[in-house]
This record gives sequence, C-alpha cells and structure tokens, in this order.
Amino acid sequence: GVQEPVPTLEEGQILVRNIYLSLDPTNRGWLDERENYLPPVAIGEVMRGFGIGIVEQSRNANFPEGTFVQGVLGWQDYAIADSTNLYELPAYPSIPLTAYLGLFGFIGMTAYFGLLDIGKPKVGETLVVSGAAGAVGSLVGQIGKILGCRVVGIAGSEEKCRWLKDELGFDAAINYKTESVLESLQQHCPNGIDVYFENVGGEILDAVLSLINLRARIVLCGLISQYNATSPVPGPYNFVNILIKRARLEGFIVLDYFNRAQEALADLGQWYAQGKIKYRVDVIDGLENAPGTINKLFDGTNQGKLIIRVSEE
Repeated sequence: GVQEPVPTLEEGQILVRNIYLSLDPTNRGWLDERENYLPPVAIGEVMRGFGIGIVEQSRNANFPEGTFVQGVLGWQDYAIADSTNLYELPAYPSIPLTAYLGLFGFIGMTAYFGLLDIGKPKVGETLVVSGAAGAVGSLVGQIGKILGCRVVGIAGSEEKCRWLKDELGFDAAINYKTESVLESLQQHCPNGIDVYFENVGGEILDAVLSLINLRARIVLCGLISQYNATSPVPGPYNFVNILIKRARLEGFIVLDYFNRAQEALADLGQWYAQGKIKYRVDVIDGLENAPGTINKLFDGTNQGKLIIRVSEE
C-alpha cells in the first residue's frame, strides 16, 4: 500500500473513512486503455471503486460529520470527496451496512432498472439470466419471479444451480460447464425467450439468440467472458435473429439511473421486508486483500456479493 498524508479540505469537500468496498467486474473494465463510459484508471492512481464510509471531517453542509455515505470512494482508507457520485445513506437500524453495497446499492439498482426499464418483462414471459448466481443475476431472477415470469438461470456449478432453484425459486438452472446450454435452453424454454439479461456474452448469447421470440428484449449489462480476453472476441453468430425477430438489444450502465435511486430502493425495500428477495454477501477483511480477492469474480469461486471490510463500523 501507498502511504500519503491527508490533505486539507477545501470548501464543499468531506473526508470519508472507508468502511466497506464493493468488488465488482467493472473494476476490471476500468483498467483497460480503451474508450469506456469513464476514463481508465491510470497506473499510480487510486483504484476506482464503490464503497460505504462515514464522514469524519466536513466542509459541506449537506454531509455533516457522522453521516454514512455511499459512492465512488476508491481503494483507500480515507477518501476526499465532494457531492459528485455520492449520496447519504438512510438510517435504518434493521438493515446491515453491507446491504447498501448490494441489494440497496448499485447492484440492486442495476438489477432493478436493467430488468424493468430495458427488459420490460410481462407476466407469463420467459426470462433467461446469465451469470445468474452472481450479485446482479441472482437479484434479476428473483425480481423476474415477483413480476410473474418463468425464470431460467445459467451458472457455473451444481451448487450454484441448486441454490438458484431451491433457495431463490428459479424455475430452472443450467450449469454451462457440464450441459449443452442450447439443448438445456430448448428444454427449459418451451415457449422461447422473451427477455434475456446478459452478464456474460460469448457462446451463451449465441444460444439465446437462436431461441428469442418476436420483439424479445436483450439487456446488455456485462460481458464478463470478454473482460480478460487477450485475442479478438468473435461476434455472435446468430446476430441475424435480432433482425428477423425485431428484437431489441440495449446497453445499460447503472450510473445513468442515479437520479432515480429512490424508485428502486422503495420496491427493493418492500420486497426484502416481505421475504420475497434473498441476498448473500461474502465479506473479506483488509484493504490489502482487495487485489487478490477480486479474481474470485472471474474464476467462478465467488458466492454472493463480494465486499472488502476496510475498517470497523
């Protein structure tokens, strides 16, 4: 780690002590030297990351000392921030702070707005989710069930598939490592596919495209199969089906929905209180463990929302 003195605050700034950091696939994407929705993190800069912290010093009337905040705080013990990409956490004693990095944070908003705003699922439709046991995918499937869809998840182990069906109520789960995704989708989606929530890309997208219905919606949330690719990634072979079926494929970045956060939190909070949504977190101690731990997102060993505890609450 790099040690630096804490600079003096300017008007409008706050000093935040980081408590929890969210580890997400987007952390990996931000490192690449290519055009992205945010500029890449340069070598020598603090790694960008979402987190939760408490205001220890303030020169901003909107964020008094002692306020819990969430936003882009970075992989560091303390962050100097202003009100950009930062918001105050509501004080609900019954909700653990870690839930705000998952269900009641960017993850919940990603699942909620991606599925509802772009996927627009209707009762009785078939929803397929890739990366279904991940933080976002597991929520997308549960919201789909709440909205009356048939939900089929794709994940990478027997244990994950069992969890999706037995704990989360998915109608079916496909282990892409041991099954033919195309054959299993044909079996579990007898009425075709109306909505596909894409977290993975690659061959799974090809299989889905061959089964989409008329006016299907594909939510392009992530392409984790490509983030670490060293050679050019082949495009989807069944791309012509988007034309034939008049389907929509739309990219989605949750930062565009920050101003609507309360809509998501209202519904997610209600569903959580009613026991309709289950959520699990995987908390690892110590900022120094962040670089080694993030690989769990890419090697398939991650179960639940991955979080680093930087300091005590």
